[in-house]
Amino acid sequence: MTMTAKPASAAPPEAASTSGFLDRVLKVRELAILVVLVLMLLATQLDNHAFLSEQGIKDLLLNATILVLVAVGQATVVITRNVDLSVGSTMGITAFAAGEFLRGGGNPLVGVLIAIALGIGFGVVNGLLVSLGQVPALVVTLGTLYIIRGLDSIWFGSKQITAADLPSGFADFGHNGFGAVPYLALLTAVVLIVAAYYLRSYRSGRDLYALGSSPEAARLAGVPVRKRILTAYIVCGALAGLAGALYLARFGNVDSGTGNGYELTVVSAVVVGGVAFTGGSGSVYGAALGALLLTSINSVLPSIGVSSVWVQAIDGILLLLAIAVDRVVALRVAAVLRKRAAQTRSAIHHA
Repeated sequence: MTMTAKPASAAPPEAASTSGFLDRVLKVRELAILVVLVLMLLATQLDNHAFLSEQGIKDLLLNATILVLVAVGQATVVITRNVDLSVGSTMGITAFAAGEFLRGGGNPLVGVLIAIALGIGFGVVNGLLVSLGQVPALVVTLGTLYIIRGLDSIWFGSKQITAADLPSGFADFGHNGFGAVPYLALLTAVVLIVAAYYLRSYRSGRDLYALGSSPEAARLAGVPVRKRILTAYIVCGALAGLAGALYLARFGNVDSGTGNGYELTVVSAVVVGGVAFTGGSGSVYGAALGALLLTSINSVLPSIGVSSVWVQAIDGILLLLAIAVDRVVALRVAAVLRKRAAQTRSAIHHA
């Protein structure tokens, strides 16, 4: 009996060429973000010599960890040419759920697992509606955003979790570390490395890029499109839940309004970090750099005497610049592909 090997999923030559070109450009953008970040921090240090002290570095990393975690999950979804606008609400409700459990004397590790499981549940709902229901992700996740906020308000009402309600060891984990490197940053780094390795080294991870580059081509190549979209949303929900638990450990103060509006900051971090909103390109490392840049700006401005009201305006400017760069790159890719197609036709004609 003859066995036929299942073909590996792959995008068509034009999609692969587009993705490769975009990847090179976006890697340059990631390097540019890193250079801008370093120069900004060094310039701030020259103006304020206490800025990059051990505690200053620790504060920078602590401020970035929550956003980096959620941005990694969001990047996984955006790579598939979708989006999850419910991450802020998911983070808020999971933080409160973990806090309620810990306030009752629960084990901190179990509290974290509860937050992750709840986040996965919301990720499954989003993923099923987008993949099976084939409803636009923007509509689905905007709807679940409001549903989760409504559940949050009904469930918790005006109650509030404070640091005094939490086990001392859990709160200590949210602040302590090895010198200038907090435990939360180490945990986030592990998650970041694992996510990056999965996306680049496993077929199911590479399928997400193929899906984002060309959904129809990915389907024809044998990619289980619905399964991959569902997986992306589950990862996003799980990381939003983990971020909720770590938010609780970091700040020790959670109420029903926690996470409101956070989704916009997350999307900004992802796009600024070079993850193309049209899908198929970018990396979680870029998303992490974008998150670190945005949170660093939030720390730098007050340090040099600039009002923090400028933070949102600067975030918006960076987001518009990132979208403009993506548009220019897309036009450049289209021009390159048209030129190559014309050269191919000319070569065939002369042959």
